[in-house]
Amino acid sequence: MDIIGRWLPLAFVYLGGSARLAGLDARIYDARAKDHGYPEIEQKFRQSHASYIASTAITSSINHAVKILELAKSINPQFVTILGGVHPTLCYEEVLNSTSAVDYIVRGEGEVTLKELLQALENGGDPDDVPGLAFRRNGDIVKTANRNVAGSLDDLPTAWDLLDWQDYKYFVIPGSRLGAVSTSRAYDHQRFRDPRKVVDEIVHLHETYGVDVILITDEYPTSDRERWEAVLDLMLNRNLPVCLLMQTCTADIIRDRDIIWKYRKAGVVHIYVAIEATGRDTLEGSGVAEGKLALDILREHGIISEASFIVGGPEETKTGVEHTFRLAQYCNPDNVQFLPLTPWPHDDAYDDIRQYVSVHDYSKYNLIDPIIEPKNMSLLQVDSAIMNCHRRFYMGKLSEVITMKDSFKRDYLLRAMKLMMVNPFILKKLGMGTLGRIPAKIGEMMRKDMF
Repeated sequence: MDIIGRWLPLAFVYLGGSARLAGLDARIYDARAKDHGYPEIEQKFRQSHASYIASTAITSSINHAVKILELAKSINPQFVTILGGVHPTLCYEEVLNSTSAVDYIVRGEGEVTLKELLQALENGGDPDDVPGLAFRRNGDIVKTANRNVAGSLDDLPTAWDLLDWQDYKYFVIPGSRLGAVSTSRAYDHQRFRDPRKVVDEIVHLHETYGVDVILITDEYPTSDRERWEAVLDLMLNRNLPVCLLMQTCTADIIRDRDIIWKYRKAGVVHIYVAIEATGRDTLEGSGVAEGKLALDILREHGIISEASFIVGGPEETKTGVEHTFRLAQYCNPDNVQFLPLTPWPHDDAYDDIRQYVSVHDYSKYNLIDPIIEPKNMSLLQVDSAIMNCHRRFYMGKLSEVITMKDSFKRDYLLRAMKLMMVNPFILKKLGMGTLGRIPAKIGEMMRKDMF
């Protein structure tokens, strides 16, 4: 749900480059960024002369991804359909057994696999010889050998020119153009890009496409302090007018306390962290204490902080939710997310919690809708409690924000709050319905256009 920005599909930039390496003409069609629905997608397919249609999916988008490929096949059965992403990678049997519209699933990192698959199909080769695939043959599911991840991330091809750049905006910063850069990969983050290549890419996006806001897509870009500081130093040397959005862990913020000034001066304006705190934790608990310290450090340097707190586990209670809310108030991030516990169906821990999973529609696995029904709460109660936590937090935060002396941070946070308050999905969740039912203080500010 793109409340505060239209996010760039970085995976397609790499995959478009891979298709070109296979000798094909590639196109990127980002229906989400264009606010296109199935009618527009259908029209696009009917006008297309493509041989291959490829998409990607996480758990919450798998239903839509499959439906899109089914639509493609219904229009032209000769389309070869390819699906990748974390959910198809780990649940390939389920996907292939659920539809005949997916010809090939690319498992794991897709760039090399896609290139080799396209080359095999174009040249009459056998997909069996391409590592990293899953597909059906004669009614049976074929899984080819796992692909060994190797090679430099800096050698991966990119196709930035395939994007419609006017589609990508960060609404919190008016007039901005939003880009995305990856600096590392893999769960253990042992594959790093050369800091010089990272910064050269940022320079390229800024100078060629006018990008002035960059999302760093890694979950943990700061794991190697020396390398990360090298990125910051190179950004400082270039002195680019670019804002960086990122996420990391609280421990690294504390570790880097002496160089956080470099974060901000290099352009980092917004950092997201997950705080390991629940309704069972105390203010003195290690997760809470570490989280608060990290957020305080960011505040000292004028960096906008965003933190998430998990609610709605099997043992959750109304009292526990209230305690988690108090922990969030105590930590006092600039932005907050109260997220329902969402076990992914491909996680090892899923079986341990399966008995409490009461929602099996994957589109609800979005970290917004609760899917676990606790022993002592209903789904509706969990949903209402989450939205009530958000409402109370931001109502309490408002007076702090409007009195901030840092005008950039104040305006940034007020615009973010307004975007949330006028979003139809959020309004429905909050049960507000109309502007007249928004809490009076926020409604007055919105009418005066003070956001």
